[in-house]
Amino acid sequence: MKQFIFLFLAIVLEVVGTSGLKASAQFTKLVPSVITVIAYVCAFYFLGLTLKTLPVGIAYAIWSGVGVVLISLIGLLFFKQSLDLPAVVGLGLIIAGVIIINIFSKSVSH
Repeated sequence: MKQFIFLFLAIVLEVVGTSGLKASAQFTKLVPSVITVIAYVCAFYFLGLTLKTLPVGIAYAIWSGVGVVLISLIGLLFFKQSLDLPAVVGLGLIIAGVIIINIFSKSVSH
């Protein structure tokens, strides 16, 4: 169970880092730039802890998939970016893939 806490932290920190990257204006704003670097370093640290018990492909699929969905929602809500129908369908497929992996894959230890 601990590996999923680490994975959750890695996902949240990656989303914070990516949000900071957008807010940093190509690293021209100091505070968002520092937040980005710290968040990404911490995200990779927790992803590394996750890889002690989860296969790299499974962990990365969940980390990147959930991260993409969350950062898309943050872009929509905070950066006023829009999502068209194909983007929403694609995000739905990513969510479905993460659910299928977690429910049916024998590679994931629960």
